[in-house]
Amino acid sequence: MNERSDSTIVFRNVSKFYGEVLGINRINLDIPPGLTGLVGPNGSGKSTMMHLMTGLLKPSKGHISVLGIPPDKPEELFRMVGYCCQYDSFPPGSTGLSFLQNTLALHGLDRTAADEAAWKAIERVGLEEAARRKVAGYSKGMRQRIKLAQAICHDAQVLILDEPLNGLDPMARAEVIDFMRNLASEGRHVIVSSHILHEVDVISDQVILVHGGSVVAEGEIRAVRGEITRHPIQILIRCNQPQVIAARAFELDHVVEARILEEEGGLLIRTRDADAFFKALNEVVLENQIDIETVAPADENVDAVYGYLIGNPGGEG
Repeated sequence: MNERSDSTIVFRNVSKFYGEVLGINRINLDIPPGLTGLVGPNGSGKSTMMHLMTGLLKPSKGHISVLGIPPDKPEELFRMVGYCCQYDSFPPGSTGLSFLQNTLALHGLDRTAADEAAWKAIERVGLEEAARRKVAGYSKGMRQRIKLAQAICHDAQVLILDEPLNGLDPMARAEVIDFMRNLASEGRHVIVSSHILHEVDVISDQVILVHGGSVVAEGEIRAVRGEITRHPIQILIRCNQPQVIAARAFELDHVVEARILEEEGGLLIRTRDADAFFKALNEVVLENQIDIETVAPADENVDAVYGYLIGNPGGEG
């Protein structure tokens, strides 16, 4: 390994092949501490990248290091990394507590140390009352939290979380998001995969967009979105006077579409200059005392952004 870093996750010209099938292609990244969103549809290369970071796969070409540790040192790497898989898989009959105890035993902890570490992780995810209950009886949110506890119970400094918000109700999602933010605030690396761009926008310090095995953009989501300013941005507005806003929008050169939606109070704007549009929107709202319910990006989902980035305005079909 020619290049090492004790504070970042490093990809240097990394490719991974499955036989003749390309998983990822010549990826170069430096991922700093904090909460990083890894975004892409199925088959984009997200899972391959996560498995490379956890040491479950080795690169076909190039070099990886996780806080200075290469994948050819698995014992060191596994002590550093915690992985929360998207899919549930628990030993039959296991309780939340025994699930963590067995995990910690694999890390070489004796019974006393394993008990202490298991309870610390259980308390951190708020499952004390359910710790001795069988995991088979847990709700989706509880199962997600016990998997997060497994990822952190050995004090991992790098957390790889595969679709951790998938299937959770709003309250459970809020709890998991707070948990991830707290981990990141401690200086850990928290890598969160998702196929929903606005989801990771809300929680992440930075976003990595993956398409066809390559990184197509990285950075803060609005900085990523700024890379495609030549393409119209869609904005959804809900208010009590959509016709008034639409009339003003038609006067603006940068607005290419202003369409009143069938649902009451809905208006879709497509503009090549979002900043200028929002300035004009503020003016017309104040002038006409319009009650605004919602103003939100309508296309900050992964397919739309991919479509722009790879030259397919229709997005991924």
